[in-house]
Amino acid sequence: MNIIRKLPGPLLVFFGACSLSFGGLIVKSFEGATLWQILFWRTVFFLVVISLYLIITYKKQVFRSFYNLGFPGFLGGFILSFGFCGYVFAMYNTTVANANFIIQTQTIFLAIFGYFFLKEKISAVTLTSIILAMTGVLLMVGNSLTPGELSGNLAAFTMPITFAILIMIVRKFPSVDMVPAQFYAGICSCLIGYFLSTKIMISPHDIFLGFLAGCFQVGLGFIFITTGARTTPSAMVGIIMLSESVLGPIWAFVFVSERPSTYGLIGGAIILFAVLIQFYSLLSKNKKSISH
Repeated sequence: MNIIRKLPGPLLVFFGACSLSFGGLIVKSFEGATLWQILFWRTVFFLVVISLYLIITYKKQVFRSFYNLGFPGFLGGFILSFGFCGYVFAMYNTTVANANFIIQTQTIFLAIFGYFFLKEKISAVTLTSIILAMTGVLLMVGNSLTPGELSGNLAAFTMPITFAILIMIVRKFPSVDMVPAQFYAGICSCLIGYFLSTKIMISPHDIFLGFLAGCFQVGLGFIFITTGARTTPSAMVGIIMLSESVLGPIWAFVFVSERPSTYGLIGGAIILFAVLIQFYSLLSKNKKSISH
């Protein structure tokens, strides 16, 4: 774990984005597992990786780290669990491209929630980004071909919304450690998957995919991002995370021949453009604050 911490922050964030980008491909590759079985096994292995990381990092203080988390951290983890569930549901019911593009609206939700809960003003640039993003989303959701795809598109919003809420909690309580909160999220997601599944056992092939998803795609992905974000400006983190929305559809197209719809690509391009405008505005503000 010390080797991970010695790597440059932006590089770690990029590694994390690359890991997360394989989520759609893995979900689409399951052969017989149901949505809730995928959620269960994915979070089981996710919990294994997070537990090992906490034990290695905190050693004898591992239980203390949960105590220090307090109610805000527990609440953040509980809310994030719905994002984990929504992510799997979205990847199971819509295209990888649609889900990845919608997830990138997290920056827009951060601006909106910041306005209402932290009294942060919304600039003209941010307002323009919000309008553009809403246009792209309406184009994607409004032209969903089937009820299943529509529900998948709508479910994809749980990830950026819950992530934005979690960031609001962290900003309100800056001492909150994100990793133990992720453990809580994993516990809640695992229970949801368990109780909604008719049976738990699946084929060895699908269990192996659950292992890949939980350990490498989500587990290492979140550890890389959490560690790298500590030494990387938030605006830069957001820009690097855009690589997830670009790489995810590429993996799905190359390996499972999933072709996103024309409306999905156009709507996704509009969303990415809106997010890039927002990040450019944030970078400009950071440069001005540094110069002063």
